[in-house]
Amino acid sequence: MARPYRLQAEHCFYHITSRGDDRKKIFLNDRDYQKFLEYISLAKAKFHFHVYAYCLLTNHYHLLLETTQANISKVMHYINGSYTTYYNTKRKRSGHVFQGRFKSLVVDKDSYFLELSRYIHLNPVKAKIAEIPEAYLWSSYLGYMGKKDPLLVLDRIKQCLDMDMNQYRQFVLQGIDKPIDPFKSVYAGFLLGPAPFIKEKLKDLKDQAQSKEIAYRGDISEGVDIDSITHEVAYIYHKKAKELYASKKKPVFAKKVAICLAKRLTHLTNAEIGAKFGITYSAVSKAAGDVERLMKEDKDVNHKVVGIISHFKG
Repeated sequence: MARPYRLQAEHCFYHITSRGDDRKKIFLNDRDYQKFLEYISLAKAKFHFHVYAYCLLTNHYHLLLETTQANISKVMHYINGSYTTYYNTKRKRSGHVFQGRFKSLVVDKDSYFLELSRYIHLNPVKAKIAEIPEAYLWSSYLGYMGKKDPLLVLDRIKQCLDMDMNQYRQFVLQGIDKPIDPFKSVYAGFLLGPAPFIKEKLKDLKDQAQSKEIAYRGDISEGVDIDSITHEVAYIYHKKAKELYASKKKPVFAKKVAICLAKRLTHLTNAEIGAKFGITYSAVSKAAGDVERLMKEDKDVNHKVVGIISHFKG
């Protein structure tokens, strides 16, 4: 299945969602919610984006973000990757926490901010875990109502609202009895806005595609986490990460792909990669060579491997 379009641009407004793997819970207690918010805060400091709204529920979350750089994939890889490491370490497990890649909509802020923020803040009410949005702790709504929330920049939010917070509260509460679906006008699965906005963003996407180097080898300034690579390869090849790490005389092809990408995308030595996958350092070179040769012969293999690389290069 082809991956959805992902527009990477400066000053782009995104609605982001991500669900638990197989729709399982991703937040099991208050500490989990707190840690996820901490990772958003750390990502803000690292990647310089703005948070306009959020809501964390047991098995998924919603974010409204505005980038200042063309780096939404790096932002979300950092947040989801950091939380996955925390979640798995805490519970002494391995494997996916989130279901595949995050989903993103590029949104016209002027046209849809009000409806989207209301939709996000009413999620706990819709899920019947709170009667009113004020009763739910793990969303930005309390920050809108005056509670200190370091993730939010209220001056920016107020400019988007064009109403005071009491008026906004009434606006949100009206949505309980008369819910509106803000996503019914989504275009091409990733754009939400009026026709001129959509036309502009499609042009930006075309320019992005033309300027992006579609090459297997690339200069990556920061090494990618090897566990993140293994989890992504496992997802693409319908395996479990622990299967790829398991020591076997004849490794499955997905394991060879993970090893090959570990050589390309991390700063680890062959010996370090071999220790991770339970093979010798010389077997690392052989596995990587097998994948590289097959990429030249098999278009499907090449497409999958290049797609995984693109996922990490953003």
